Formats: sequence, structure tokens, C-alpha cells
Amino acid sequence: MKKLLISFLCLCVAALCAAAEGPSTPKADEEPTQKVIYIVPIHGEINRSMQAFVRRGIDKAKQGNADFVVFDIDTFGGLVDSALEITTLIKSAEPATTVAYVTSAPAGKGVSWSAGAIIAFSCRSIYMAPGTSMGAAAPVYQTKEGPKMAPEKVVSALRTQAKALAEKNGYPVGVAVAMVDKDVELLEIHIDGQVRAVTAADLRSVEREAEKNKQEVEVIKTISEPGKLLTLTAGEMEKYGVSSGTVATDDKLFEALGAKNPRVVRLKLTAADEVVGLLTSMPVITLLAIAGLIMLYMEITSPGFGIPGTVAMICFAVLFTTNSLLGRVGSLELLMLVTGVVLLILEILVIPGFGAAGVAGILLIVASLVLSMQLFVVPEFDWQWDILVNNLIHMGVIVTVSLIGMAVLAHLVPRTPVLRRLTLTSSEQVSEGFTAQAPEAAAEMVGKRGVTVTKLRPTGKARFEDHVINVDTEGEFVNEGEPVEIVEASGNRIVVRKC
Repeated sequence: MKKLLISFLCLCVAALCAAAEGPSTPKADEEPTQKVIYIVPIHGEINRSMQAFVRRGIDKAKQGNADFVVFDIDTFGGLVDSALEITTLIKSAEPATTVAYVTSAPAGKGVSWSAGAIIAFSCRSIYMAPGTSMGAAAPVYQTKEGPKMAPEKVVSALRTQAKALAEKNGYPVGVAVAMVDKDVELLEIHIDGQVRAVTAADLRSVEREAEKNKQEVEVIKTISEPGKLLTLTAGEMEKYGVSSGTVATDDKLFEALGAKNPRVVRLKLTAADEVVGLLTSMPVITLLAIAGLIMLYMEITSPGFGIPGTVAMICFAVLFTTNSLLGRVGSLELLMLVTGVVLLILEILVIPGFGAAGVAGILLIVASLVLSMQLFVVPEFDWQWDILVNNLIHMGVIVTVSLIGMAVLAHLVPRTPVLRRLTLTSSEQVSEGFTAQAPEAAAEMVGKRGVTVTKLRPTGKARFEDHVINVDTEGEFVNEGEPVEIVEASGNRIVVRKC
């Protein structure tokens, strides 16, 4: 009886566990969940317009709960900093699976070179169309004599980043490094018949590892000689384990991804993306920053709020808004800008002299502008340190030009009729009849009573006997027609209190 009871209890527990886990396989009449794929084309030059477009595409993919984000790549390359920032954006696309697809369209080029190769390595998998190629990712500068290879410091930073991306996503590190650095020699080897691509510098360590595992290593050929940048065809990319497959159409790609009849959303580069790219270009950023700083100075040093302040607000609003579309501006940058402006105003208008508040205000404004030019706050990689240094140098130029502009305006404003209206250039001279009354005369006025002629907020006018004079209160509001008494007189300043 006990055995039967125990068996029954075991069957009940097993049934409950099976019910909790659910069926291990879907029923025959159930359809699998439809996959969602967003396609973001990266065609043509990689620049800040493309950077803004990729960010917008990734944001839309997140909002649409995409399963895959496919980057349709067809480019000769472009700006290195834009490409590196795009790789950072691609990392943020998770949990969606990112895919680089080098396409071959009739009007396209069928290549993913230079910056395009770096972007491809940042994706979780790479697919290529027949007849396409990828590589030649060394950084170069355009000079009057033509393209010139970047110095070793820049190459080293990009080489390290390419290596990090390859390691992260499981690509052969030697291939990624050889595409960036022309001095790297890449070899094809067979380990027990398995094809691999390794650098000549790594060959010895690979052989030692193979000896431990009792495997045979055979060097087949040199894929890329020293002095030449590596570029691989679609077939070679698949052969050396970089590409996950060679597919001719989008449908074949979706099939390879295991997405049957997916819902596909294709994004397009718009005119708005081009405008953002223009407004975030270095020349425009420089002009906006210089104009904003000069106009801010003019507004702070002139009475009231007018045209200079409005222009400064427009300049900073355009600069920070467009950079926010690239993901460079957050609450930290805005808080630093506002705090810096407030400290500068307090230093100039409230605190006598110029000290810590003014210096802190200037530093906060400059720091907010620097951070608005980059995606990171504290650099983590060598290439980020390079970007930070370049931004600091650029900001130094902006501040220097702005100071020169402020000095020129300070000299020209009093001499220019149109600009003279923005500042108070007149003064009260004794020769023109402007004097302050003597202390004895002022003391005799204390205690006199009169009636307000206007509202005192806290400044206004009051009548004392036959004279109407300007008066102040101690901060209180007094209506028109109220009796007041003079409680303090100093020079031409008369302080009254309601009777």
C-alpha cells in the first residue's frame, strides 16, 4: 500500500512539473513567432550624417522590438571617428542580433572597405554577397599630395580597436589586424586539416598550443605580405571563418538567419539626416560655439536682455540639439552648461571682482561643449583618448578666437552707432548738471512725509511738498496715493516707508 501511495505521489509531482514547463515542442498547428528585421543601409561615405542615421535606425529597431538589425554595407569608407562612434552605437542595439551584410547592387560598389570593415567587425555576424570584398581599413589623411598613411599612434589605436571587436564577436583576430596594419604578415595554416588565418607573429604560439593537443600544423601560404593591406573576397572571408556565409539576396540572408517570412522594415537616409550631418560638422560647430560665447559675453555685459542673449541661446540650442541626435548630449552636458552660465552671471553682476565662481563657470561651459562633441565622458580606449585630445585642442582654438572677438567688440561697440545701442555708453557729468546732494541736505530730508505718485515696486515717484522725486522702498510694495515717510537719504538715493 505504501509503495502504491509513493508511486502515485511521484506521478502527481511529475505531472505538475510537466505542466509547469509546458510542451517541449510546439504543436503541429501552431505557427512560430514572426521575426522582425530592421535593415539599416550604410551606403556611400561614412560621415556624421550617416552616424545620425544609424543612431535613428537603431532607436527605431529598439522601439519595434527587432529580432535582427541588418546593416546593409556598401562603402569605400569615410571618417574614422564617425565609424568608431557607429561601432559604439551598434553595441547598443542589443538584445537584437546585429548583422553586417555586404551587398552587391547594380548601382553599388560591392565593397566594405576602410571604415566599412571596422563597422562590419562590430556586428555579431557577417554575410557577404557573391563578388563583394572587405578590408583595407588602415587610417589615412587627405593631403595636397594625395592620401597619406596616418602615424603609428593612430594606426595602433585603430588596430587595437579592430582586435577588440574581432575578439568580442568571435572573428579571426589576425584578419582584422591585417586589414588595419600593412606591416602585419598573415598566413594560411591547416591544423589537422582545418583552415585558419593567423599572423606570423602568432604562429609560434599556435604551434605550441597544437603540440599540447597533439595536432599537426602546416603552413600553406602567405595571405598578405608585409607592406600590403589585407582585402578579402566573399569566398575568402567565408573560407577563413570571418563571414558566416555567402548569400546573393535578402531572402537568402533571412533564411540563413533562421527567419522564415519575417516582417522587414527598411529605413532610408533622409534630408533631415543630411542637415544634422552638416550642423554637426566641425566648421559649423566651431562657428556656433564662437558665436554663442561672444554673444553670451555681450549679453552679460549689457543692460537687460536683448538680441545678444537671444542669439547666444539659439547658437547653443542648435549646437546641443543636433549633437543630441548623435547621442552626444545628455542631462550631464546640459546641467554643466546651465550651471556655468549661472556662475558666470553671478560673478559679473553680483560678486565683486573676478574669482572662483567666474573661473568655474567658464570651465563648466567649456567642458560641456567638449563633451557635446563625443559619445563618452571618460575615455576607455586609445582611440577615445585621441578624440578627447583633438576636441580639447579644437575647444582651445574656439576659446582663443572667442576672446579675440570679445576684445574686438569691446573696442568697436562704443564707436559703432548700431552696436552702441546694445550697451550703456553715456555717463552723468558734473559739468552737465548731474550732481549728488550734500550729506547735510540729505540728512534734512529724513522724516519728511509725502504721497506716492506712482506704484513703488520698489522704485517709483513720490511728492514731497511741491517736489516730485524718485524714491525706493526697503523692498515692500506701495500703491499709488499712499502716504510715505523718508527714512534714509544718501546722495540722490531716497528710501521711504509706508506711514
